[in-house]
Amino acid sequence: MESLQTVKLIAKALEDKKGLDIKVLEIGGISELSDYMVIATGTSSTHVKSLADEVEYQLNEAGVSVSHIEGYRSNSWILLDYVDVIVHIFSEEARDYYDLERLWKDGKEIEI
Repeated sequence: MESLQTVKLIAKALEDKKGLDIKVLEIGGISELSDYMVIATGTSSTHVKSLADEVEYQLNEAGVSVSHIEGYRSNSWILLDYVDVIVHIFSEEARDYYDLERLWKDGKEIEI
C-alpha cells in the first residue's frame, strides 16, 4: 500500500474514534526516518490507547502491519511505526510538552 493511502486510513481511524487536532506532516523531503508523520491528541490515557488500538485494527484489516509500537503502557504517548508513516498519539499535556509540530516545522502540513 502506498504511504499516502496508509496516512488516509490512519486519519480516518483517528477521526472515527474522536481523536483531536489530527495533523499530517510530510517529512520525506527532510528526513530519511519516514515519509509522513501523523500526530493526534486523546482526551485521557484510555482515549489515547483506544485511538492507537483503532489505528492498529483498521490498518491490520487493510493488510498493513505495524512495525513497532512504543509507549503503549504509558499514560500519555503512544508511537506506532508503519515504516513510511509514523503515528504519534498524545495526551494534551504530552503533546504540548513535546511540541513535535515545532520540532518538525520544516515538514509540510498536508490536508487529508
